[in-house]
Amino acid sequence: MLLLVPLSYAEKADRDKPIDIDADKAEVDDAKQISTFIGNVVVTQGTMVIRGDKMVVTQDKDGFKHGTAYGHPASYRQKREGLDEYVEGYGDRIEYDTRADTVDFYVNALVKRGHDEVRGEHVTYNSNTEIFQANDQGSNTPKRVHAVLYPKPKPASGVAPSTEKK
Repeated sequence: MLLLVPLSYAEKADRDKPIDIDADKAEVDDAKQISTFIGNVVVTQGTMVIRGDKMVVTQDKDGFKHGTAYGHPASYRQKREGLDEYVEGYGDRIEYDTRADTVDFYVNALVKRGHDEVRGEHVTYNSNTEIFQANDQGSNTPKRVHAVLYPKPKPASGVAPSTEKK
């Protein structure tokens, strides 16, 4: 099952900010370009924050990073571009890809924007296309996705009722 829902852009300025990682323990292998962080892991890049019990970060030859956070659940939060609103997500595993600008949430995944939310075994959020997708990601027992989408508020007309006497 696949569900496509328009979302809004993540804060664009975040891409140019450094990735800051705090954890109880770290192991960095420069030769393989793999870093592992364990215990109360907090990853921050601008307004984006990922939290988990463990995070494995790899870097490709072009300098793009791919991080996998594990937790029960791990969490993600990032400000929406030009709005005072955040996209939030949860899953037992979260994969963050700086090349594709995607975040994948696995196992009991939930992604929320304002009051809207989507649940499934796998939810992908793509900040470039403004779309997130949900599916059961090949589980042995087919599962359904669930979404709650609220209508957009109607804009005020800005015209006051006439008080003119006839």
